[in-house]
Amino acid sequence: MTRFRPSRRAFAAAGLALPFLARVADAAVPRGRKFVVVICRGGMDGLTVAPPVGDPDYRALRGALALGDEALALDGTFALHPSLASVHALARAGEARIVPAVATPDRARSHFEAQDVLETGAPGVYATTSGWLNRAVQAMAVGGKTDAISVGATAPLILRGAAPAASWSPGRSIDATARLPALLQDLYSDAPLLGPALARGLATETMARETGADGGGAMRAGAGQGREAARTMGSSLADFLKAPDGPQVAAVSLDGFDTHANQMVQLANRLAGLDALVDGLHGGLGPAWKDTVVLAVTEFGRTARANGTGGTDHGTGSTALVLGGALTGRGIVGDWPTLKRQALFEDRDVYPALDMRALAKGLLAEHMGVERKALDTLVFPDSAGVEPLRSAI
Repeated sequence: MTRFRPSRRAFAAAGLALPFLARVADAAVPRGRKFVVVICRGGMDGLTVAPPVGDPDYRALRGALALGDEALALDGTFALHPSLASVHALARAGEARIVPAVATPDRARSHFEAQDVLETGAPGVYATTSGWLNRAVQAMAVGGKTDAISVGATAPLILRGAAPAASWSPGRSIDATARLPALLQDLYSDAPLLGPALARGLATETMARETGADGGGAMRAGAGQGREAARTMGSSLADFLKAPDGPQVAAVSLDGFDTHANQMVQLANRLAGLDALVDGLHGGLGPAWKDTVVLAVTEFGRTARANGTGGTDHGTGSTALVLGGALTGRGIVGDWPTLKRQALFEDRDVYPALDMRALAKGLLAEHMGVERKALDTLVFPDSAGVEPLRSAI
């Protein structure tokens, strides 16, 4: 594990000039590769996800929020929350890694602004209306089928943009052979936007029914409302991904990680949902898991010290998870700045030692074959100064 040196870390800060029309080299995705991004909304507390139990300042700083022997050990410094048992099993098999002290370029600690920067991949807030994952699909230049899909009631910003992307909400599906869809297809056949969008939607619902992903009413429960519902969502997403003409890129949005009060109970439930989602995806993909990388991220971390209501407030550095059968490395990803008082950001937060864009760039380059020029200009605009992290996989 390398130690963090603040003088060697600086985040890019520049205005955004988004080159939607920039010409990028064709970069076919390696056969069978899958890339899934899970957004944990609300500001997930990284010190609870992967507590640095071996850091000498951890217990005094966290107080009642500190985890003890119940934490699932990873190495001499880090462990995982006990709710992440499936993730821990994957880590022991070399198929899951933690990324501590990671953050976007945003420092405002506002949910709306931080989520915007996280999902657009821009160096500043409200700079564009498209998401970096959608632009990555553009850079991959793979056509002829549904290449990307989001799971949830609405498509998250990270997957909105010019590249076609399907959206599927767990629940009752549409009968794509019924009369109403056929009438709508005829009505919108000449509409340049609505026609293709409707066709993709019907094709997605048909795929859901054929692969068994349509789990009915039970799928309406979110990740925080039941471990089995979350596991079913993961296995249903796996059904889409492993289908012969299924997507290669997916985005999932989980809510409920804003834990200002009663954090020990609330976050245990949320992490159990995340763990079950990963477990369902892992089990559902079967042999396709070996070609898959999953990135679980949040918009910001939380304060290193507890507040007066048994929770934490909006912070900066958090912890991301990188999972999948395609991983080849072990140990933590990046640097750990420690919890010494002089190492804290503004004397309150985990120091943002790693730019989230560097992490995502590295995964897209190494796993999905996206070229550096496209990463620096199209996927993450004005980010040439942010080097892709080459050791994340």
